[in-house]
Amino acid sequence: MKLNHSTLTMMFLALVGCSVNNQESTAANQQLARQQAFENTIRSIDSDGNSSALANTLKARMKAYGVPAVSIAVFDNNQVIWSKGYGKSDIASNQKVTTETLFQAASISKAVTSVAAFKMIQNSNFKLNQDVNLKLKRWQVPENQFTQQQKVTPSRIMSHTSGLNVSGFEGYAQNQTLPSVVQILQGSDLSNSPAVRVFQTPGESEYYSGGGMTVLQLLMEDTSEQPFSQLMQQLILKPLNMKQSSFEQPNELQDQIAKGYDSQQTMIEGGYHLYPEKAAAGLWSTPTDLAKFMIALGKAYRGEDETLLSQQSARTMLTRVPGAGGTGIGIDGEADAFRFRHSGGNAGYTCYAVSFANSGRGFVVMTNSDNGFQLIHEISRAVSEVYGWPALWMRE
Repeated sequence: MKLNHSTLTMMFLALVGCSVNNQESTAANQQLARQQAFENTIRSIDSDGNSSALANTLKARMKAYGVPAVSIAVFDNNQVIWSKGYGKSDIASNQKVTTETLFQAASISKAVTSVAAFKMIQNSNFKLNQDVNLKLKRWQVPENQFTQQQKVTPSRIMSHTSGLNVSGFEGYAQNQTLPSVVQILQGSDLSNSPAVRVFQTPGESEYYSGGGMTVLQLLMEDTSEQPFSQLMQQLILKPLNMKQSSFEQPNELQDQIAKGYDSQQTMIEGGYHLYPEKAAAGLWSTPTDLAKFMIALGKAYRGEDETLLSQQSARTMLTRVPGAGGTGIGIDGEADAFRFRHSGGNAGYTCYAVSFANSGRGFVVMTNSDNGFQLIHEISRAVSEVYGWPALWMRE
């Protein structure tokens, strides 16, 4: 039987299509197998950092720690390869977690804010090493004996070497009157945190300061003349297609919120606290959205795509400051194990995001419990083991 050219071409394309489909099917099966291996090989970690020889399921470890919900996204080669929600976002209503369930990103907000600040620096809104008082309009950092020679700068704020106090914030119940950013910095009667002040010489040493990030929030608003939430939407969330993320309170998305729980598995009053200190703690997000952010920052660092940030800015962020971490984000490891990361803990929520800077792989995990950090450590080690990656946890 003679076959014409057209028929031969069609047969060839069909064979190629089958081959591609088979390859895709094999890759999908491999990913599913690894995901299932991860879900069934979570090992407890003792106080000396040693893993138990006995593997357990993620569900069992969640129960052991009293963590109602866990949501995870794993990415490799600059792509999210799988994401999944586990457990309950609301114990009382038996609401299941999905990949679109919203969690408070807590201090991961600082990393997202810092990238936005670097974009504003690129746009000449303010300078990295400039005294913030030269640009602040509605409030000024009070001068004292510590600021006579050294000043508070955006660089020092983001690297937590600004000398500013107030490490973190407890948030506000939903029925409370929220203070403004200026009132928080002033330490007004409406604020439940101390006034933000310089308590040691700027640049002298590291002190983790949510108060400093709140100064940065005011600086970004004053120099852009935009509300912070709107500014973050414009600079970061919209360009990265982070559709499930916002620095606004998700009042119309109550059924998508994972309610927060304390260490005794009691729900936080009203389900969650409010954080007007948005730069430090105010982001609502999902692991998949945060993975997009981590992937984009890694691409900028490697010079693959500078849409989010210039390579120079990204490399500045991921360069260690003497006596501290990076500028706006934590860094650990060397060579192939070099990674950037940030953890977060608000009332009722704990989370962690990490990526290898040179390869575009990592993961994001979010929980709705004060008990989440030790579980996240176990999850981090399990991901490393299943995928054959270097350590992913902080300072391991």
